[in-house]
Amino acid sequence: MNKICTFAVAATASLTIATHSGAADLPNAPTYKAPIATTAVYNWTGFYIGGNAGYGWGNQDPLVLFSNRFDRQSSDISGGMIGGTIGAPIHQGYVGLGLEGDLDWADINGSSTMTPRVLGIGQGVTLNVASKISAIGTARARVGVAMNNVLFYATGGGAFVKSSANGTTVAGVPCGTLGVLPDCSASSWRPGIAAGLGVEWGFTPNWSLKAEYLYTAVVGSGVSTDRLNTVRTGINYRF
Repeated sequence: MNKICTFAVAATASLTIATHSGAADLPNAPTYKAPIATTAVYNWTGFYIGGNAGYGWGNQDPLVLFSNRFDRQSSDISGGMIGGTIGAPIHQGYVGLGLEGDLDWADINGSSTMTPRVLGIGQGVTLNVASKISAIGTARARVGVAMNNVLFYATGGGAFVKSSANGTTVAGVPCGTLGVLPDCSASSWRPGIAAGLGVEWGFTPNWSLKAEYLYTAVVGSGVSTDRLNTVRTGINYRF
C-alpha cells in the first residue's frame, strides 16, 4: 500500500514538472498595439463661391458728383450691404495665398445741408443733399496663416463704388441755375483701393465661415476722397 502511494505521488510530481516545462517552451502571445491616431490637416486649396452681408459707415462728398470745381465737403453715411463672393486660394503648409472678388448691393446713405463754395466763396445757393452708395465691388489678394481649419488673413486690392447724390434748394437761387449749380442729381462708378483683415473657419471640408473688416478709399475728382469702413460676415463653399 505504501509503495502504491509513493508511486502516485511521484507520478503526480513528474506530470506537474512536465506541464510547466512545456508551457515554458511555448512562444509568447503577440501584444496588440492600437494604431497611432493622426489628425487630418485642413486643406484650404480650391475654388470657392459664397455670400456675405455686413454694415458700412464713413463719409462721402456728394458735391463732387455735381461738379469738380467745388471745395471739399463731406457727409456722414451708413447702412447695410449684401452680395456674393468668389475666390481661389492655394494652401501650402501654414501659408495661404489667393485672390478674392465680391460684388455687393448696398444701402449706405446719409444727408446734410451744404453751401457749395469755390475757394471759400459761396455760390448763392444752400442745398439739402442726399448721398448714397448703392453698390461696392472689390478685387483683392489674400495672404494668410492657416492654423489647421482656422485661417487668419490680410487682404488688399482695388475697389469700385457706385455713388449717387441728389440736391434740393433750401435757400438762394434755384438748384439747376446755369453757371451756379447746373446739375443737382448725379451718379457714377468711382475707383478706389480696399484693404483689411479677416478670419475664416472651416467647419466642414467644403464649408467655411468668415468675418472681415475692410477700409475703402474712393477716389473722386480733384482732392475728393470718400472713405468707407465695412464689417462683413460670410459663408463660402469650396469645390
